[in-house]
Amino acid sequence: MTTTIGHWVDNKAFAGESSETAPVTNPATGAVTGQVALASVADARHVIDAAAAAFPAWRDTSLAKRTQVLFAFRELLNERKGELAEIITAEHGKVVSDALGEVGRGQEVVEFACGIPHLLKGGYTENASTNVDVHSIRQPLGPVAIISPFNFPAMVPMWFFPVAIAAGNTVVLKPSEKDPSASLWLAALWKEAGLPDGVFNVLQGDKTAVDELLTNPKIKSVSFVGSTPIAQYVYATGTAAGKRVQALGGAKNHAVILPDADLDLAADAMVNAGFGSAGERCMAISACVAVGPIADDLVAKITERTTGLKIGDGTKNTDMGPLVTKAHRDKVASYIDAGEAAGAKVVVDGRQVQADGGADGFWLGPTLLDNVTPDMSVYTDEIFGPVLSVVRVESYDQALELINSNPYGNGTAIFTNDGGAARRFQNEVEVGMVGINVPIPVPMAYYSFGGWKASLFGDSHAHGMDGVQFFTRQKAITTRWLDPSHGGINLGFPENT
Repeated sequence: MTTTIGHWVDNKAFAGESSETAPVTNPATGAVTGQVALASVADARHVIDAAAAAFPAWRDTSLAKRTQVLFAFRELLNERKGELAEIITAEHGKVVSDALGEVGRGQEVVEFACGIPHLLKGGYTENASTNVDVHSIRQPLGPVAIISPFNFPAMVPMWFFPVAIAAGNTVVLKPSEKDPSASLWLAALWKEAGLPDGVFNVLQGDKTAVDELLTNPKIKSVSFVGSTPIAQYVYATGTAAGKRVQALGGAKNHAVILPDADLDLAADAMVNAGFGSAGERCMAISACVAVGPIADDLVAKITERTTGLKIGDGTKNTDMGPLVTKAHRDKVASYIDAGEAAGAKVVVDGRQVQADGGADGFWLGPTLLDNVTPDMSVYTDEIFGPVLSVVRVESYDQALELINSNPYGNGTAIFTNDGGAARRFQNEVEVGMVGINVPIPVPMAYYSFGGWKASLFGDSHAHGMDGVQFFTRQKAITTRWLDPSHGGINLGFPENT
């Protein structure tokens, strides 16, 4: 008998009125481990109403008290992050060490948000006019929605909700129905940290829940990460309803390997960035652009490293786990079929992998394709699986043109020992996040995450100061006082409360 995974409202579980559910599986075994509730419109409105009711009190809670809750949450997460990693592995399939890394990167944003008193400071001008002072403040928006993808069920929500909560907003998180349990664990941790009822809520569901979040007037902003077609829909629908929307879309990330690069370093990086988390990362390198005569040596080095990887259940001593669902595994495998049919050379074939896991697990091993051309679907489409395509070009200029002509602009990297070439690349490439001898250039929490072109809709990136500005509104106040006031005598030491 499987359990039903429900919603979280006012710091307690909420079953909802809808009887609709969707199966949750363990990707390493194929077994159904639970049924996640799919919210009705009434369920969604109940959750949104709770967030709206909690907002005035949380908005008016002092920065000192808000920060205390943030620090308590940070400490609890540090102590118990292993529990969260195991939940992620059980529903997503990534290996536990990778899941721990995901939690760690999310924790960086929690730590950034702990500094919210400094980040919310406004400006002040005395005597802007005679006896007139002007100052600015930043205030929270209200209830905000976060719609997160399956590939990072902890890290991606943590790109948004620590900053949103620290700034005084209330949150409705809509996790992926493929791996919904991490969100409930995080909600319970917030309660333990002392967050008041209604400030952090979880709404499980599908398009019905999403559409209510996008159109309900009580929701003031929407943060989304997912595929480009859905990001376009979220952005168009949310902005049409008058909301702030940051919608991070898909990617086709290239790594350029110049002839002077350290090929061992580059080969290691291609394996790590192409096959980590089974390639289910929006920052995964899926196109390795080999420049000039080094292509054969580079392919040989990548092949050597790829064939030694251990594929299996993420709870065991393995390098790469399964894909998230059978349907997704089959879709990724179909791209390998199409690439081979179009003339790409299958150097390492993951379609027949022997994995250390259940016979019905959603297995697909690392796959290396050589002689891929830009007209092949294996190159043009975001595959979101462990498929690394080698595209051969003759020059740096050809490599740059390949990247800049691509509709996506999320992340890219260049491998070289030439500082001039690296500097030219970071200036000329039309991509939002750039790595120099770094294959996955995800910025630290005090910078902001986001791409260009079809990888981002809206003008606000995640976390960093972009996040603070997205979750707050600026207000300018002009003041004139005609008479001085007297506050009385109090010799006690002033205390923050």
